[in-house]
Amino acid sequence: MKRRTAITSPAPDLPEGYSEFIVSLKQRIRSAQVKAALSVNRELVLLYWQIGNDVLTRQEREGWGAKVIDRLSSDLMHEFPDIKGFSVRNLKYMRRFAGAWRDFLFVQQVAAQIPWFHHCVILDKVPDLPEREWYIRETIRHGWSRNVLFHQIESGLVNRAGTSVTNFSTTLPAPQSDLALEVVKDPYIFDFLGRSAEISERELHRSLLEKLRDFLIELGIGFAFLGSEYHLEIGDQDFYLDLLFYHARLHCYIIIELKIGVFVPEFAGKLNFYLSAADDLLRDPAMDKPCIGILLCREKNRVIAEYALRDMTKPMAISTYHLGTTLPPQFLEQLPDTDLLKDILLQSAIDSEATVPANENQNR
Repeated sequence: MKRRTAITSPAPDLPEGYSEFIVSLKQRIRSAQVKAALSVNRELVLLYWQIGNDVLTRQEREGWGAKVIDRLSSDLMHEFPDIKGFSVRNLKYMRRFAGAWRDFLFVQQVAAQIPWFHHCVILDKVPDLPEREWYIRETIRHGWSRNVLFHQIESGLVNRAGTSVTNFSTTLPAPQSDLALEVVKDPYIFDFLGRSAEISERELHRSLLEKLRDFLIELGIGFAFLGSEYHLEIGDQDFYLDLLFYHARLHCYIIIELKIGVFVPEFAGKLNFYLSAADDLLRDPAMDKPCIGILLCREKNRVIAEYALRDMTKPMAISTYHLGTTLPPQFLEQLPDTDLLKDILLQSAIDSEATVPANENQNR
């Protein structure tokens, strides 16, 4: 490819030092293009941070105005027409990215491990710096796609992870208990079901199975679905586990029991019974860790839940779930009430009728 060396015609309002800056920047981009053949994303993120940091530094120290980004975008796109990352919008993301992470060591060691557009989502959706770092590290750990990351941010995962009432610290050894605590969350968000607050356990069960992919995304990385109403024969009687999973990272079976009402201690006793049976009938002691149970209830009193788990011998967590609404509350509040909406529609129909030509009305 023939390289274009000339930049766009000089403008009289360019800040001092701009010409040297654009020349050095082009050299850095060419160097990064070579390195990108070995490590595309890492070099791209590091390059973008360096560009953003240079712009930010010159704006802070030398008083460059915001309009210089427009000129910079034009010059870089002219020099590198086959590269699509130098739009004004993306250059502004670079500046925001560098402003968020002033420590280049963190960018090198951590931030550069996730794709650039993941960073754009985090910059747009997460204002708090510690929470931004949390989502970056979780993306690295779980390998989230951009869509999954967006979902986790929208559902406020940072405030839900590891908040369930559990007895893991007393029923599991230290490494396993810490990992298990990271797997559960409270509440679980089931807004993908599109259901109202009124729903039976059977309907909830069926809806989750119909939306199994979304359900697995909400549960998190590592859950493998094994069956619903999973049959166990115990003492010549038939019992059925609501949902049975195997967790690839915890190396254990996970039983999830669904309840549509408020948590009561009896639920924990029944789940403890199921876990004892599953440890005997399903678990291979040579390969599998102890089975874990998750109770999903519509509501719970945290104190009652803690007392219910205190002396249980099997590891379990008690969490709540939210079905969500069709529209967020802030939008629902802005909608007119039913009577007003009827009046608006009626008036619209009257106005439309008045504008129809007479001969059209006769042909109806």
